[in-house]
Amino acid sequence: MSTWTAQPIHFVDFEGSLGSGIVEYGVVTLVGGEVRELHTRLCHPLGALRREDVAVHGLDEDALAGAAPMAEDFARFAAWRESGPLAAHFAGTENTLLKSVWPYPRRSPDFTQRSARAAARPSGATTDPAAGWVPSAAEWGPWVDTGALYRQLYPQFSSYKLADLIALCGLQAELDALAPQLCPAARCQYHAAPYDALAGALLLGFLAREPQIAALSLMQLLALSTLDGTKRDAIQQQSLF
Repeated sequence: MSTWTAQPIHFVDFEGSLGSGIVEYGVVTLVGGEVRELHTRLCHPLGALRREDVAVHGLDEDALAGAAPMAEDFARFAAWRESGPLAAHFAGTENTLLKSVWPYPRRSPDFTQRSARAAARPSGATTDPAAGWVPSAAEWGPWVDTGALYRQLYPQFSSYKLADLIALCGLQAELDALAPQLCPAARCQYHAAPYDALAGALLLGFLAREPQIAALSLMQLLALSTLDGTKRDAIQQQSLF
C-alpha cells in the first residue's frame, strides 16, 4: 500500500465570494510532503465587490482591472484534479466557490477507491501508471482538508484557524522565508490566496513529518478529512475491498 505522500496534492485557496466570484487563487503542489510549485493570479470579478470583502483581502476594482475571469482557467484546474486530489483548509468554501465556476471537472481519478492492476482496465477507468487503473468520477472532491485533519489529529489545540495552527506548529518562520520566493511581493500576508495556500500546504507537509501520519494511505487521509462520520465510514469501508 502506497502512502499519501507519494501522491501529488494540490492545495487551493480562493479570495472572493459567491457575489463577486473568485478574485484571486493560489494553488500549491506538494509531492512527498514538500512544496514543489505555486501558481497564482488575480481574476476579474463577476459581480460587485463588497466593502467588507475588500477590507479582508485588499483587492478592489483598480487592483483587478484587466485581469482575466476565473472561467478561463478550466483546463488548468481540471489538469490539477486529474493528477491528484485537491486540498484546502476547511474545504467547504473552496469547494463551493470552485463549483460556482464549473460544477464538474473532467472525469478524474476517484482517490477514495482502491487501485487495482488488471490486464484490461474497465471502460472509463483512469490509468494510474504506478498502480494500474483507478475508478473515475466527475467531482472536484473529496478534498484533503487540513482543518478537519488537525481537529481530529490534534484535539488538544485551542484553535484551528489557519494562522493559529501555523503558530502552534512552529511554522511561521518557515512560511515567512518561503513566501517571498513564491508569492507576489504585495500578497505575502494572510487573506491573500497564494500566501494562505502556502500556509495550508505547510500544515499538510508538517503532517508528513509525523511517521504514523505519513504512513497513512491516501484513502485513509481522505477519510480523516471529513468530519461527517457517515462519509468517513463509507470511505474507510471502501479501503477494505
